[in-house]
Amino acid sequence: MGSFMRRSFAAAAVGAAAVLALSACGSSAADSAGDPETLVLASIPSEDSESLQQQYKLVGDVIEKETGIPVEFQNATDYAAVIEGQRAGKVQIAGYGPFSYVTAKDAGVATTPIAVPVDAADAEPGYKSYAITKAGSNIKSLADFRGKTVCFVDPSSTSGYLYPSAGLLEAGIDPQKDVTPVFAGGHDASVLAVVSGQCDAGFAYDTIVDKVLVEKGQIKPGDVDVLWKSETIAASPIAISTDLSPELQGKLTDIFRTKLNRPALVAAGYCTDESGCALPEGVEYGYVAVDDAFYDGVRKVCDITKAAACQG
Repeated sequence: MGSFMRRSFAAAAVGAAAVLALSACGSSAADSAGDPETLVLASIPSEDSESLQQQYKLVGDVIEKETGIPVEFQNATDYAAVIEGQRAGKVQIAGYGPFSYVTAKDAGVATTPIAVPVDAADAEPGYKSYAITKAGSNIKSLADFRGKTVCFVDPSSTSGYLYPSAGLLEAGIDPQKDVTPVFAGGHDASVLAVVSGQCDAGFAYDTIVDKVLVEKGQIKPGDVDVLWKSETIAASPIAISTDLSPELQGKLTDIFRTKLNRPALVAAGYCTDESGCALPEGVEYGYVAVDDAFYDGVRKVCDITKAAACQG
């Protein structure tokens, strides 16, 4: 697993190179009429790319049927690749983290959030960052992270870097100087590196620890100790390119807000029953509406941490 670990804060440079691969997808380039012949959907790498592609299959199928435009899932190497892919016009639909969305939007990327996933129609659209250690570790608080090797996810990860940085600073720990940072690339990779002992401690979002990796059999209940939880973070948005025609933007917005939830998917015949509707990240209900102002809390944490990635 060591090959995935990047001990540098230069993810933006990696992402700029990765967008060259996105640019090679000629079928996604917009034609002279305006809208592209293929819609490219990319998501930040919270898990391995093959798993994410499978998770987004139903989403892609619904978009294809409702718009009549083929959908291609683009495997992104890191968070910056999604940002730069959308900046370059090679990604029309992006599954961002809150921080990576704010980074993209505030750096001038032509994007707007339209929906967020929730587990119930009336649920608060949010989640938390966890600080974890291998069960039985003598690290009991964030203050104990000093001098340790700590797994983060990506410099543009909300729950895997930004909120953890704020928590560490509050505990008197400089996330750049007082620990040895390791960027695992995905939330699952961060957790598994802690369990294997490659990192003394790490960060990941709540569901990957509590549910996803346990259900996959990759960790067992009790393998990790959760020693810190962040405040509630605004949920990860689906954001679409504002370079698309108003008509297509309207169609995509309506699809995510009214058609990509389990009851609607069953009613439309996409699933035979609600339990059989496979949505990304194990979402229990579907998507609900959101707008840019929902992410002002993330911008405030940026002000606190002064994180380099907050500067775009």
